[in-house]
Amino acid sequence: MNASIITSTMASAVVSNGSGVISDISQFVFNSVDYSVFVFMLCISAGIGVYFGFFAKGEDTTEEYLHGGKQMKTLPIAISLVASQLSGISIMTIPAEMYSYGINWFFNVVSMVIIIPILLWVVIPVFYNNNISNCYEYLEVRFNRKTRELQTIAFMVTLFLMLPVFIFIPALAFSQVTGINIHLINGVVCAICVFYTMFGGIKAVVWTDVVQAAIMVMSVTLVGVLGAIKVGGVTEVFRIAGEGQRLNVNLEFDATTRSTFWNNFISSTIMWTSYVGLNQSCVQRIVSLPSLKHARRSLIIFGFGFVMIMFFNCFTGIVMYARYHDCDPLEAGFVSKADKLMPFFVQDVVGHLKGMPGVFISCVFSAALSTMSAGMNSLAGIVYFDYIKPHIKHTERRANLTMKTLVLLTGLYCILAGTVVEKFSSILQIVYSIGGVTFGSVFGVFLLGMLVPKAHGRAAFWAAISSMLVMVYIVGASQGRNHYETLPSSVESCPVLNMTSSSLTSPLDAMPHQQDSDSLSPATDKGFHILDLSFNWYSTLGAIIVFAVGIPLSYILSPEKGAKFDVKLLSPIIQPFANYELAQTEEVLEVITAKTKS
Repeated sequence: MNASIITSTMASAVVSNGSGVISDISQFVFNSVDYSVFVFMLCISAGIGVYFGFFAKGEDTTEEYLHGGKQMKTLPIAISLVASQLSGISIMTIPAEMYSYGINWFFNVVSMVIIIPILLWVVIPVFYNNNISNCYEYLEVRFNRKTRELQTIAFMVTLFLMLPVFIFIPALAFSQVTGINIHLINGVVCAICVFYTMFGGIKAVVWTDVVQAAIMVMSVTLVGVLGAIKVGGVTEVFRIAGEGQRLNVNLEFDATTRSTFWNNFISSTIMWTSYVGLNQSCVQRIVSLPSLKHARRSLIIFGFGFVMIMFFNCFTGIVMYARYHDCDPLEAGFVSKADKLMPFFVQDVVGHLKGMPGVFISCVFSAALSTMSAGMNSLAGIVYFDYIKPHIKHTERRANLTMKTLVLLTGLYCILAGTVVEKFSSILQIVYSIGGVTFGSVFGVFLLGMLVPKAHGRAAFWAAISSMLVMVYIVGASQGRNHYETLPSSVESCPVLNMTSSSLTSPLDAMPHQQDSDSLSPATDKGFHILDLSFNWYSTLGAIIVFAVGIPLSYILSPEKGAKFDVKLLSPIIQPFANYELAQTEEVLEVITAKTKS
């Protein structure tokens, strides 16, 4: 059945129910105002790249390109960190998670009350106290070269898998509401992102993040507020959600339960600590501030900003349930999967406002561009300093040219990889599983170095290897095994539609999505098996393995010959209790250079 027949069939079939909930999703298309909003957003991003690349250009050095000469401002860095924690996937799937499984995911947000103090007092001071601008340098100074290489490879592999997905999903959403070829829009948007990242460096990345964060905050807040008003107010939203079990907090300790207070709060503490404080794409921006005081202030602002925007994102999911509690668009056939609910909801709630579809698509793209630009900039720095610089004669001009070339190549890769992402609808599940493999290992090995004075290179390397191998096995072997039941929904107030589900499928449903193998309940209960572990525990288990292996091996194995322990490489909260004397370490070249410049 062609698109025009589907659209006309839907238009004639959709009937308002008692509450006027279901509306024609075919209206969710772009007009001239929407195009103007979207193009304006892209022009701002490109304009910032032009400004910092050609008119407000600093010295032609790697320090300027990667860290803004360590003269970045506190507030823009904080906003940039908030923007980069969101992706187009998050904007669309977090509300769907709240709609389908209830409030338990919100404890990912609550965990910021633990994460920010960890970053302020345990992690970030170590980087500043040792003049470390590449977080993986720390692993070489504290442990050995092998541990550094292991973690940089894990970082690069994860980023290479994620970047094409981050930019492809919103590009596909845009294609579906405009009819423009998906690969054309993917190429245009990637080109703009490459342009401002390549020429403007970290300054362009940060300031485009500021603009994009403003778009995201406006869009997410407006959709949530207007949705609540349509339902009848916040009180009514929470009344309906409570009756529908969406506000029930699951306090079970069952490791196989998909989403509980415990697995969301604990694993998100590990995941966000790893991503914000131990991931080069974020650390690069944090250490671009002039002092530790500025970094701490920026992280506090980041915490408040992150909680605010994620609160509205989660709240939107609860509002969606209140809106559709008696006519579930999934069961009614208006959308085929939960991760399509957000575009449907936007059209339903604000589709009558001119330009709002354009604002929403701009919001999704803003989230994707922010993540992509930060990833490309940090990836270029890692590849150059870890794998190219040791084999060439280094000059600042050559380094900058090389890193800009790497950004360009990464952008081309994202465009080409879009043709692969298009074919595999389960790619998102694979990407998030890989994140579960690496985040636990990253958290464990860095904290092992910062908190355990006796830890040494041999122990850390084998602990990280053990964690990754075990998690690769669990993640790989459990694919397709675990099934989770969604909370109950209803279609009792839906209009009577004498048509099949397939005839109600909108063009938006052509978007690839994470396979909903988690939409079914378990067929049988055969007792606990490690492969039945909820994916929300992956990061926690990965970190536990690092400590469980690394601490004993630190006492069983002898340190490498010539290994030296420096108390400055420990977290400030541990330094008073360290029982070894201050020693000079064999610093890697990047650290020596940074100290010489300062």
